[in-house]
Amino acid sequence: MKEKNELTACRRKTSIGGQALMEGIMMRGPKMTAMAVRNTKGEIVVEEFETTTKKRPAFCRWPIIRGVIGYIDTMKLGYKCLMRSAELSGLEDVVEEKPKKKKGKRGVEETVEAPANEAPTTEVEETAQENSQEQKDETAGEKKEDKVSAWMMGLISVLSVVLGFGLAIGLFILLPTFLYGLVAPYVEGNNLVINSIWKSAIEGVLKVVLLVGYMAAISLMKDIRRTYMFHGAEHKTIFCYEAGLPLTVENVRLQKRFHPRCGTSFLILMLLVSIFISFFIDPISAAISGEVLPLGWRVLVKFALLPIIVGIGYELIKFAGRHDNLLTRIISLPGVWLQHLTVFEPDDGMIECAIIAVERVIPDDGSDNW
Repeated sequence: MKEKNELTACRRKTSIGGQALMEGIMMRGPKMTAMAVRNTKGEIVVEEFETTTKKRPAFCRWPIIRGVIGYIDTMKLGYKCLMRSAELSGLEDVVEEKPKKKKGKRGVEETVEAPANEAPTTEVEETAQENSQEQKDETAGEKKEDKVSAWMMGLISVLSVVLGFGLAIGLFILLPTFLYGLVAPYVEGNNLVINSIWKSAIEGVLKVVLLVGYMAAISLMKDIRRTYMFHGAEHKTIFCYEAGLPLTVENVRLQKRFHPRCGTSFLILMLLVSIFISFFIDPISAAISGEVLPLGWRVLVKFALLPIIVGIGYELIKFAGRHDNLLTRIISLPGVWLQHLTVFEPDDGMIECAIIAVERVIPDDGSDNW
C-alpha cells in the first residue's frame, strides 16, 4: 500500500491536458500538441503540430473572460482532432479512389504506310491519344466530385456542431423549464420568493438527472465506451507525469483515473453554477419590476448568462487543478462522481497511445509548470 501511495503522489502540477479520441488520445502542451491514434492495422499513428495561441487584447486574459475564450478554443481544437482521429482509425467513411477503367487491347505496335503528304501514324499512337483524352475527362470529373464531397463533408461537420449545440440547449435549458411548467400549478403559491426557490430547485434537479441519465446511456455504446477507456488512459498518464515517475505502462497503470481538471468535472461545475445563478433570476426581476419573468424571457436570460456560467466554471476547474486542499476536493467531488460514467480503466494498448502523445508535448524548459 505504501508503494502504491508513493506512485500516485502528486509532486508537480502541469498545464498539459488532453482529450480522448476515436482509438487514440490528443495531448496539448504549452508549445506542442500531439495526437496518437491506432489505425486499422493496429499501428500507432502520431501527428503533432505547434500549439498556437492567437494574440488577443489584454482584457481577454481577465478572469471569467479568459474562460469563455479558452472554452471556445478547446472546443475547436477538440473537434478538429476528433474528426481527424475518425479518419485515421478508419471509423469515418472516406471517398475511395475509383478503379481505373481497363482499356481494350487494340493490337501490337505496327507501322502503317501512309501517303507521301501525310505523316505516318501507328495504332498505338491513336490509342494513346484516345486514352489521354479519356483520362483528362476522368480527372476533371474526379476533381468535380472531390469538390462536391469536400463541400458536403464541410456542411455535415457544421450541421453536426449546430445539432449538438441545439441538443445540449434543448436538454439542459428548454426541457427542464418546460417540465417545471407542467408541475408549477401544483407547487407554486402566492409567495414570489418561495416560488422562485421551487422553480430553481426543481429545474436544477431535472438538469442533473438529465445529464447523469444521458452520460449513463451513451456509456453503454461500444464505441463510446472504448473512447471512455482512452479517457482513463489520458488521466492516468497525466497523473504519472505529475508524480515525477518514468512514463511506462506499468507506472501509468497504477495511477488514479479520476482527475480534477477533467472536462466532465468542468461540465458538472457549469451545471451547478447555472443552478445557483438561476436562484437569483426571479428575485432580481421581482425587485426591479415587481413580478417574475415570463417563461420566454426567463429562457433568454439563461442564454445571456451562459458566458458567465462558462467563465465561472473555468475559474473553478483551474483553481481545483492548481491546489489540493479541502476546498478544492469539495469543488472536485461532483466531477469525480460523474467521472465514474465517463472514465473507464484502459488496456495497455491505450496507455501506450497516451504515453506517446504526452511525451511529444512535454517542454524542455518546464513551461508547463503551474
